[in-house]
Amino acid sequence: MDRIIPNSWLESTKPDYFCPGCGHGITLKQLGYAIDDLKIQRNTTLGIDIGCSLLAWNFFEIDTIQTHHGRTTPVMVGYKKSKPSRIAIAYMGDGGGYAIGLQSLIHACFRNDPITVILVNNGNYAMTGGQMAPTTRPGDVTPTTPNGNPAGFGEGFKGPELLATLCNKNAFIARATVSKPIILRNILKKAIQNQTENKAFSFVEVLSICPTNWKLGAKQCFSKLSDVESFYVPGVLKEKGANEKN
Repeated sequence: MDRIIPNSWLESTKPDYFCPGCGHGITLKQLGYAIDDLKIQRNTTLGIDIGCSLLAWNFFEIDTIQTHHGRTTPVMVGYKKSKPSRIAIAYMGDGGGYAIGLQSLIHACFRNDPITVILVNNGNYAMTGGQMAPTTRPGDVTPTTPNGNPAGFGEGFKGPELLATLCNKNAFIARATVSKPIILRNILKKAIQNQTENKAFSFVEVLSICPTNWKLGAKQCFSKLSDVESFYVPGVLKEKGANEKN
């Protein structure tokens, strides 16, 4: 089995560029396991967005493309069209996917472009200081919502639910969480397999913690994440065959 960790890392260590306790590390570890389990390291290309997700390029010995902010989805769609035999994975945060990149995400889903999109949702714009994001829950305090996110913003932005209303019948749409890493790993594998076997669009939102901007310790972060999971409920929303009658 190919090893995701570069050989040089086996003899030395490198600093973890993410903030201590960041959920990106958990997500990327499970993605690495998924890639190893499926034995697709040499056939996979990872596209990464600007933001915290950019730091993913430090952790994988696979082909990687850095894109402009919010442009990871269309770049990987174009890449897949030019190299259809490759497995294309787009990795981003909730800002890159649900704010500046939403138009591209919606239409990639609607066209059923055969790529896998992984979006990490920590409820804020983490790299730029923790400002309110589309996924910030009503009442949550951020630097731009010091009195709490106004109730007028509604129920929060539920990306998987939106995509499930307009996706192809062969698409895979799910929400996972870093609090359940084994389930996360299996969902990522299903998403990638859906791209390769059904030639269809796959999307996984990953609920994550952000100790730096949440200003909480590890135990408190996972306690808050439990509340987030009751608001943004994890699960598979769309899977070939599972949603079909007969």
